[in-house]
Amino acid sequence: MTLHVKGMKIGAHGGLNGQAPRCDHAGGPMAAVLGAPECAPCLALGLTWTRLLVCVTCGWVACSDDSPGGHAKAHYQETDHPVVASLDPDTTWRWCYAHDRALDS
Repeated sequence: MTLHVKGMKIGAHGGLNGQAPRCDHAGGPMAAVLGAPECAPCLALGLTWTRLLVCVTCGWVACSDDSPGGHAKAHYQETDHPVVASLDPDTTWRWCYAHDRALDS
């Protein structure tokens, strides 16, 4: 679908009635062994993190986007591994960087 806004053509990513497109990245359990519960790049730079996320593709642990380093998103940009999960044991929260949205568990 293409939107026409003030003479510009903008690609729309939504579906009918505002439905988000299906995310094929969400399926399956974590495919890798988790790394250490720390953000190695933050430790090397002397930064602290807000929260830690784990890449469900390879197990890389990195800080969240709201941390000073934003290393989980940087990992996605370098590897194209789209889904991260929270390391918080009380949640099943996952995020898909490819679709820029939270995923149902």
